[in-house]
Amino acid sequence: MTDPKPERLELTDSDAGLHLSHPPDGFEPVRTWALSSTAQLRTLRHELADQIGTSTTRDRQDLEATPDKLVLIATELAANALTHGLPPTIVVLSRTDEQWLLDVADHDPESQPVYAGTRITGAGGLGLHLARQLSLSVGWYTTETTKNIWATFPVL
Repeated sequence: MTDPKPERLELTDSDAGLHLSHPPDGFEPVRTWALSSTAQLRTLRHELADQIGTSTTRDRQDLEATPDKLVLIATELAANALTHGLPPTIVVLSRTDEQWLLDVADHDPESQPVYAGTRITGAGGLGLHLARQLSLSVGWYTTETTKNIWATFPVL
């Protein structure tokens, strides 16, 4: 009897490809940022934190709080867009009474987002995984000129 071939690691539902869809309707834009380099991520974090009402001067981050989750995911998705997409990266924050919507676009509509589960271990790509774990919902879509990743968060 020969040893069976090593089994391929099955992807779990939480590690499957990212959902292709437009974000929910009814959100009103609050603020937009245009980024051309990762050096601008610090400014994005601070201005986003100010916009949604969190303090970036606290000694520790509380990932149970919506503002900290949203700032972390915005930073991760914008860094992904700056690294893997085409500039500029556009970050849009929108809101309803109950939810925030974060939409991050790069100008490479021909490429698809690659979820961490389909990458080689150690190759990065955890931004989408974190978005799925920390947001209410997450997805992606394209326009004629952009590829967009979106995520929603509760307003507390």
